[in-house]
Amino acid sequence: MATVIETIQAPQVQHTECFIGGKWLPAASGKTFATINPATEETIAEVAEGDQADIDLAVDAARKAFDQGPWGRMDARDRGRLMYRLADLIEEEIDELAALESFDNGKPVSVARAADLPLVIDCLRYYAGFADKIHGSTIPVRGNYFTYTRKEPVGVAGQIIPWNFPMLMTAWKWGPALAAGCTIVMKPAEQTPLTCLRMAQLAQDAGIPDGVINVVPGYGPTAGGALVKHPGVDKIAFTGEDRTAKIIMRNAADSLKRLTFELGGKSPNVILADADLDAAAAGAHFGLFFNQGQCCCAGSRVFVDERVHDEFVDKLKDLATNRKLGNPLCQDTEQGPQIDQAQFDKILSYIDKGNAEGARCVVGGKRFGDKGYFIEQTIFDGVTDDMAIAQDEIFGPVMSVLKYKDWDELIDRANQTFYGLAAAVWTSNVGKAHDFARRVRAGTIWVNCYDVFDAAAPFGGFKMSGQGRELGEEGLRAYSETKTVTINLS
Repeated sequence: MATVIETIQAPQVQHTECFIGGKWLPAASGKTFATINPATEETIAEVAEGDQADIDLAVDAARKAFDQGPWGRMDARDRGRLMYRLADLIEEEIDELAALESFDNGKPVSVARAADLPLVIDCLRYYAGFADKIHGSTIPVRGNYFTYTRKEPVGVAGQIIPWNFPMLMTAWKWGPALAAGCTIVMKPAEQTPLTCLRMAQLAQDAGIPDGVINVVPGYGPTAGGALVKHPGVDKIAFTGEDRTAKIIMRNAADSLKRLTFELGGKSPNVILADADLDAAAAGAHFGLFFNQGQCCCAGSRVFVDERVHDEFVDKLKDLATNRKLGNPLCQDTEQGPQIDQAQFDKILSYIDKGNAEGARCVVGGKRFGDKGYFIEQTIFDGVTDDMAIAQDEIFGPVMSVLKYKDWDELIDRANQTFYGLAAAVWTSNVGKAHDFARRVRAGTIWVNCYDVFDAAAPFGGFKMSGQGRELGEEGLRAYSETKTVTINLS
């Protein structure tokens, strides 16, 4: 009997305006921009193009909600209850939201349903449980004094998120900010604004007071730049490229805003000869091609012990060859299109560089089809450390395989990057695993696994991969201030 593959119907788009102070508003300028379906290159909807005037309104609403509204005075446990309710509403609409995420972003709907949305819900519930557990401490000091600390919300948080995991990045930003008692002005990526806007509606439906969450779609230099420079914003959280983070740092200097960045990576994924090669190949395949290679922590540099190199590359080739690329709204699709024309062109240019610099294209290396931003899953072998494909963050389905022989040399090569977001090692030698974890400069080390995330586990990078941490208890620090109180008991 032939297998029937279900194709999901394109979802309805409910919101395309700015969400400010609990109201849906067109951009003050009246401008809109198109959000594009990357699988078809067709316009999904016209979305309000926010800029300085809209950011001003949103910051005023967030400022009022923080300084005068009920949010700052609400019992922490009640804040948590509203966050739980938001998670419940997302869970109730999980299928529709997964389809909308796939429609706007291009990721396979099955992946959005099985990975993105469960992590969104889990993150919000994790921080909902933390809302009434943020507290200071008493401190013994010299003299007849009583000293204690208070943990207070930093204030209005400006949040700028990328397009690769739109709903998940929203949850990663909203969760700790809401738990800490902050109010929010968010600028979603212009490529993928639709699910963030839908989440804003669900937050209102959950009972989160007006003005606590505000969403202004628009472009980075205008809406994002206005948010960063605004004197009424106390903190900026940004996920994206390091070059944008540098601009944010310069623009935030005048107001000395608190800043946290989660940036890019060129993560080493190391295969030892004693590893379970089938598991390692599957892990390396997933670690690079998941989400079309559009992951900041993608394992894009695969270092393989020369003794098992040929066998391992054959396994990688087989996995890539059998990966189903196509319509992201089809349930059996494993890989969808890249996000937009610019990213599509960038990835193809790096494939050209890899060929020109002498790497051997084992599989892929071309556009797939004649419509949509689809690129074949691509593996280069014979890659050397100085090649562009081994140095630069490509952010696409392009894997570089590099041989190694000596362990200490391998550690040095793994660290030869400006980035330090993640790394992985596949081995049956627990001593080598711990040595790798100690010596490789990266914020996350995976051993015999890849892309394992949990709301309780901090995530962030060394070097140019960012500053600060998201998730876990550490993620709350970016949204809290510590106040010291000393009382004379004499």
